[in-house]
Amino acid sequence: MQDQNLTCKDCGKQFVWTAGEQEFYQQKGFTNPPSRCPDCRKLKKQQMYSDRKMYTVKCANCGKDAQVPFEPRGDRPVYCNDCFRSMKQQKS
Repeated sequence: MQDQNLTCKDCGKQFVWTAGEQEFYQQKGFTNPPSRCPDCRKLKKQQMYSDRKMYTVKCANCGKDAQVPFEPRGDRPVYCNDCFRSMKQQKS
């Protein structure tokens, strides 16, 4: 794989899609190259998350307040980011 020059569909700026990024895409099973430059991708993610309604919950593990992007139903435990990450790493 070699670095590729791509053009952002939002701002028209040229950006480099590195060989390392291409390998990452391949490992994740993505078949299409990115259509947005890193800056526009970051902006798009920020816009998606700013529009999302967040809910405050108590972490089922440590008890601290946490923000989650879904309304908990009460039938399953909900964890803060730190506890969720820690539990996920323990399973790996």
